[in-house]
Amino acid sequence: MGSAAGTSGEPVVVERADGAGGELVLRRAGDHYEIISNGVFLMDTRGGASERLLVRAAAAGLDGPARLLIGGLGVGFSLAEALTLPSVAHVTVVEREPKVIGWHAAELRPWSRGALDDPRVTVEHADLLDYLASPRGGRFDALCLDIDNGPQWTVTPGNARLYAAAGLDLLARRLTPRGTLAVWSANAAPAFETLLRGRFSRVHARPVPVPRGEPDVVYLAAGPRPASP
Repeated sequence: MGSAAGTSGEPVVVERADGAGGELVLRRAGDHYEIISNGVFLMDTRGGASERLLVRAAAAGLDGPARLLIGGLGVGFSLAEALTLPSVAHVTVVEREPKVIGWHAAELRPWSRGALDDPRVTVEHADLLDYLASPRGGRFDALCLDIDNGPQWTVTPGNARLYAAAGLDLLARRLTPRGTLAVWSANAAPAFETLLRGRFSRVHARPVPVPRGEPDVVYLAAGPRPASP
């Protein structure tokens, strides 16, 4: 753990730690926080429109009590949004980095709105692929993935497996018949969209404008096709 005062306007390192996927850094920049993995920017507490859309779009049309799984806690935008939806009865969050979970008891708590203390929330400290391959949790009405920077921009190489055919098979098995898979991406991922269309009967890509650069994209998939033998 370390800190640096920095000069005016420069981000300040709040904590530096060894994470499951390498070095993990929490920085403060003015009133906001940033998470850096292995020197690559992952996310910050500014905005959050696409992360909120990820959850709202996945849960759209669900009536009655719904069970959601969120892959990746991040800065908490997706989890906080899920708890505002009247149809959501329970949210399971799978996060492999204990430091990220810990930061939500302190620095990041305002952005997750204290959601980790909500009785409707279960936090699983695990790699999402390991969790999906285990018998834990059962099936879900919505699977919301905010892992790394998306299918085609993974900071941690092992995360690419989640967006490959075998990963999609695991995800499809965890959906209820009315369920939707929602995947956040920092950019368009045409190869991933092709994989989705081969595995699901209904696929939609929703661009989300951002202040700078190309839009974020939320991929929505439902109606799993039978897995290839």
